[in-house]
Amino acid sequence: MKEADQLKKLVGEAAADDIKDGMTVGLGSGSTVYWMVKKLGEKVKEGLQIQGVPTSNTTAEWAREFGVPLTDFSKVQELDLTIDGADEVGENLHLIKGGGGALFREKVVAAAAKELVIIVDGSKLVSHLGEFALPVEVLPFGWEVTAEQISNLGCSPTLRTSQGETYITDNGNYILDCPFGQITDPEVLHSELKSIVGVIETGLFIGMADKIVVGKEDKVEVISKT
Repeated sequence: MKEADQLKKLVGEAAADDIKDGMTVGLGSGSTVYWMVKKLGEKVKEGLQIQGVPTSNTTAEWAREFGVPLTDFSKVQELDLTIDGADEVGENLHLIKGGGGALFREKVVAAAAKELVIIVDGSKLVSHLGEFALPVEVLPFGWEVTAEQISNLGCSPTLRTSQGETYITDNGNYILDCPFGQITDPEVLHSELKSIVGVIETGLFIGMADKIVVGKEDKVEVISKT
């Protein structure tokens, strides 16, 4: 197993230990979360009683594969804890998410949780957000107009594709990847993007994370909101 994958496994399994009996848990998306869900399945087999709300169809498939019971927002409206990954973690624990294409559902699930725990390897910690192109989920209808308006904010959006086809989110929308470079004021940029008709949600998660669990070398470090 590659070193990066070892770190993801280490931090994903460590995060699973935060989940206690009786909790309803938001299950994030991405390769680090995979290891958390797998470990959670082992704990369920040992007797842990929990329910999970997945942020993507892929995560739901992992949960079913590993035996993690699922529920949805028709049955629960508040989550005890959400565990998810991130593409970048910057100052004040602000995040860029959406590299895997699930940013809208991830934000809904994160907002419903009493606590949001982000699990990453050390490479995701940055001094400023923006080196990773910001994902923005948009309506397919008129996406070209939406992209043009986003470009006026200082970037050249690219329509995300997968295997030569336009990438479609689990919500049936498109994603524009927006390379803004250094994002000096994430809150303002998020607000400006959300004011554009056709923008569903941005990958900027401002002030939502409560704790970052970081895999570094052979150990896990925890950064908490100050």
